[in-house]
Amino acid sequence: MSTSIDRGAPASGKKDPGLRGSHAVRWWVLVVIGMAQLMVMLDATVVNIALPHAQQDLGFSNGSRQWVITGYALAFGSLLLLGGRLGDLLGRRTLFVIGVAGFGAASVLGGSAGSFEILVAARVAQGLFAALLAPAALSLLSVTFTEPSERAKAFGIFSALGGAGGAIGLLLGGMLTEWASWRWVMYVNVAFAVPALIGALLLLAKPAITKKPKLDIPGIVVVSAALFAIVYGFAHVESTSWTDPVTLGSIIVGAVLLAVFAWLETKVAHPLLPPRLVLDPDPRWFIHGGSLTREGSLIN
Repeated sequence: MSTSIDRGAPASGKKDPGLRGSHAVRWWVLVVIGMAQLMVMLDATVVNIALPHAQQDLGFSNGSRQWVITGYALAFGSLLLLGGRLGDLLGRRTLFVIGVAGFGAASVLGGSAGSFEILVAARVAQGLFAALLAPAALSLLSVTFTEPSERAKAFGIFSALGGAGGAIGLLLGGMLTEWASWRWVMYVNVAFAVPALIGALLLLAKPAITKKPKLDIPGIVVVSAALFAIVYGFAHVESTSWTDPVTLGSIIVGAVLLAVFAWLETKVAHPLLPPRLVLDPDPRWFIHGGSLTREGSLIN
């Protein structure tokens, strides 16, 4: 597997100004990453409460309403692994910044939507940028907190924010819909995206990438299709049943494609998800700059 170096350090030969990338600002980096994580998780539920008001305003049918939720889930779920690989190609900081900025812009588009089609397109865009942001955030946490005790604390806070995001989204969605407008359940993301973006630009060091890994195109296509089918199948259950032909067909197709993906990963030179990562039960494995690392050792 190709090796890509992106450890949060400034590019060689260029001095990073101020405290950018410094160990001293690691807890501020956690604040920035946590804010982005809260935004992503909150948006998975904040729209639910506002859907009836959005439906009345934009005039779409009950059958179409589910696509506002499903569009986000499909894009996020099917592109998550690709987002992780793009972090190796472009750098974690770069992908994090793109994800936060894009998510904020998509939220503004959704809030100002004048039609159902634009609202769904905005939700799909949110899911896409969330799929870029999420793996970059996890990687940034890994390289920012190098001490085992601090890393455990940082990941604990990060996980707590993710878990709280869903509950906060329901409460916030109700408050904003009641006191303002359904459009503010989209606009509220800007309040998270702007400070997270500024913090990322000021605190995260520019990556030093010496060698970019190659893309596993067959693996990307197959696993994205597999995850899309599975997510669609589970989303379709809500409006039908577990015995519905579309539901069963989607889940079965997704499972078959996952099996094909697992087989492909044993054949390609640069696998998207190396089999040894799955087969080795050692929890100390983690993704580090496009290569597998265990106890600080680079495994190619």
